[in-house]
Amino acid sequence: MIPDSFWPRMKNIQTVHKRLYDSGKGWIVGKFILLLTHTGRITGTHYDTPLQYEKIAGTYCVGAGRGAKADWFRNIQANPHVHIRVDRCEFDCVAEAVTEPERVADFLEYRLKRHPLMIGLIMKFFHKLPMRPSRSQFLELSKSTSLVILHPSKEAE
Repeated sequence: MIPDSFWPRMKNIQTVHKRLYDSGKGWIVGKFILLLTHTGRITGTHYDTPLQYEKIAGTYCVGAGRGAKADWFRNIQANPHVHIRVDRCEFDCVAEAVTEPERVADFLEYRLKRHPLMIGLIMKFFHKLPMRPSRSQFLELSKSTSLVILHPSKEAE
């Protein structure tokens, strides 16, 4: 499990990613990171959260390292209508929150195949797993990790 002390540092990195999108230079990180705009479940305020993504079959898939505890994840559970900026495009989506371990493990395995070094290092240093976890290890990790599938609205297609 990723230590709680990691998340404040991640906020600093996310601030840099958001500034790149806001300055019109989102294409610099847009091949790996999208900017998710979601609505606060309590405040109604719009928040922007940069997230690594995978484009799979016309959808955008993002993982929630903190699982269902992540604020942005809880926000999209309360209101699944979101907006994303990815590369030089932006459009509305409907977010599907996924917590079923089998589906989350499938996504993690997919990411490992696509980015073996980066995901392998994340598995090793943050989750204390081998760089190539077994299916049972992915399933165990999936109990504390979640997935969001962003379905572009019909207008965006």
